[in-house]
Amino acid sequence: MHESTLEAYERIGGDYAVRRGVQDPDRAERLASEAAGILPRRVLDLGCGPGHYLRLLGPSPVGADAVRSMVEAARSANPTVPVVRCDLARLPFGRHTFSGVWASKAHQHLPGAHLPLALAEVHRVMSVGGRLELTVFTHPSARSAPHGVAEEVSTPDSGDDIPGRWFTWWDPDRLAAVVTDAAFAVEDLRTSPPERSGIAKVSISARAVLALPDHVGPGMRLLCCGINPSVHAAEAGVGYVTGSNRFWPALQAAGLCDVPRDPRRLLRERSIGMTDLVKRPTPRASDLTSDDYVPSLDRLARLCSWLEPRSLVVVGIGPWREASGDRKAVVGWQPHPVGPTPVYVMPSTSGLNARVSLAELASHLRAAAAGP
Repeated sequence: MHESTLEAYERIGGDYAVRRGVQDPDRAERLASEAAGILPRRVLDLGCGPGHYLRLLGPSPVGADAVRSMVEAARSANPTVPVVRCDLARLPFGRHTFSGVWASKAHQHLPGAHLPLALAEVHRVMSVGGRLELTVFTHPSARSAPHGVAEEVSTPDSGDDIPGRWFTWWDPDRLAAVVTDAAFAVEDLRTSPPERSGIAKVSISARAVLALPDHVGPGMRLLCCGINPSVHAAEAGVGYVTGSNRFWPALQAAGLCDVPRDPRRLLRERSIGMTDLVKRPTPRASDLTSDDYVPSLDRLARLCSWLEPRSLVVVGIGPWREASGDRKAVVGWQPHPVGPTPVYVMPSTSGLNARVSLAELASHLRAAAAGP
């Protein structure tokens, strides 16, 4: 959460509980009812504030908030409920800890480019099939802003009764696309009637699916793009997870990775992101059809235009030829960028591609990271 927002909420402290109440009880209770039928039958209130919704989220909810005073207020109001203080993008929970996540008006306080990683964290702690209820705000400025994202820090003149808060205003369709790229299936998207200021509430109901979320963010030196996740990788939550695949060993050999099979750490410590041409997992990449590749380049171009990684490396020349339509493409730097980002295509790191050595794979990754 943006530092100015933390400071603003700390200033108001426990008074926030008086100023704000429960505004959407039926939706919260529906989430609790549905989560009760999915293991482990537990709901996380992410950005719980003073804990107003915790009593509505089933018999064993958990609260989490980044603001110390909010955590204290939530614990005081809900003494039997675990409430933890944490960063929205660094959740202190294991995989599949929750069957539902209630995230009401918290993620709007993250800079827009940080939302994908925060949603990847939400996906990590959720069961497949679990439901996310996400609420943020939109503003007319988001519709005309580049990439459908506008940002500002509120002031007393703006009409905010808690000035100093960071707001990211999301175009609803752009928000839905980011949620989808985090391995959720959006099932409902609603925008409330706007207030006089033009601000309106955007509510998304989405289900966690078996896929890999993008691990991307601002300032990436390199964005690694795989073909698509295997079913095993999607189940593990990490790409290239099989022992025969040499992506992680090659990344280490190239000096670009300290701890393998940890995409969150790779992004935070090395500014290297991970995505896929196709999000749908299959037992083998050869199971993909030409139709799977049709939207892949447009999605990748939107991602690169928004976050502007310094370089993009696509792992696998065959799938790149299919996605780009360039049947004569060869390994190395490509003649055309994706969005504004130069593209390097390297050989597959699969163990089936044994004719390419680990040293050669590492050399390709170093070249991509160095830039054209």
